[in-house]
Amino acid sequence: MKIGFIGLGNMGMPMALNLLKAGHSLSVFDLSAQAVQALVDAGAKSAESPKIAAADVECVITMLPAAAHVRHVLTSDDGVLAGITQSVTIIDCSTIDPLSVKEFAELATKRGNVFVDAPVSGGTGGAAAGTLTFMVGASAAQFEAIQPVLAGMGRNIVHCGDVSTGQVAKICNNLVLGVTMAGVAEAMALGEALGIDPKVLGGIMNTSTGRSWSSDTYNPYPGVIETAPSSRGYTGGFGTDLMLKDLGLATDAAKSARQPAFMGALAQQLYQTMSTYGNGKLDFSSVIQLYRKNRSSDVQ
Repeated sequence: MKIGFIGLGNMGMPMALNLLKAGHSLSVFDLSAQAVQALVDAGAKSAESPKIAAADVECVITMLPAAAHVRHVLTSDDGVLAGITQSVTIIDCSTIDPLSVKEFAELATKRGNVFVDAPVSGGTGGAAAGTLTFMVGASAAQFEAIQPVLAGMGRNIVHCGDVSTGQVAKICNNLVLGVTMAGVAEAMALGEALGIDPKVLGGIMNTSTGRSWSSDTYNPYPGVIETAPSSRGYTGGFGTDLMLKDLGLATDAAKSARQPAFMGALAQQLYQTMSTYGNGKLDFSSVIQLYRKNRSSDVQ
């Protein structure tokens, strides 16, 4: 299939590479010339703008940081909607708010296109391995049509309901992720302060009731999980600013639904503090630095 792929960041890059490996033909765009060149070297075609990336393709995929970026990529003079032909599906894999998704779907419909939301979970490791979970908001027919494309990048592809419900699932999932990471960080730092070996504590937690993805796969204490960002200076993972954005989406959605989000709001304050300290680009597991008395050696 001919696919236009826009957004080659930490997640988009490996996703696009997996589509190439699956045999799809890609036209790619990103503001980073280095990222685009890496895809060209792997067999993709470079596009000078989102408009050109969306021309003469059967599907467009966007993977961008926030709703404002998606809006610009879609609606600018050199954007996707200016170049796309009718009946082509736009799959947005970004994590944005449900109201924006509905707005973008309406804009696409007016142009004769379909817009579906398909945010992902699984982190950079899942993106590289092609084992992501996709949470899809689309009609049943649209979901069936895009499954073969998503299967090139993920293993668990879930139909959540109509357009925007994929984002509902994603922000609820990341609400849990942000809270549990803060909880694991707090516990690991407490254990260190009380004198237990962090690897021993981590091993106990991961075979007991405190186990979670934040502890057994992505533990925030350096050296407990050798493959986690904490063991490489909190680099190459899911940025603190991105977690802060997602928690903001969750708490804003909670307000609109008049639904309390007590722990989400507290976690949001923790990641906001990390960002204020200038650590927004570090992996979100670096939140443990707020708890540790001696953390100067954690970050390279």
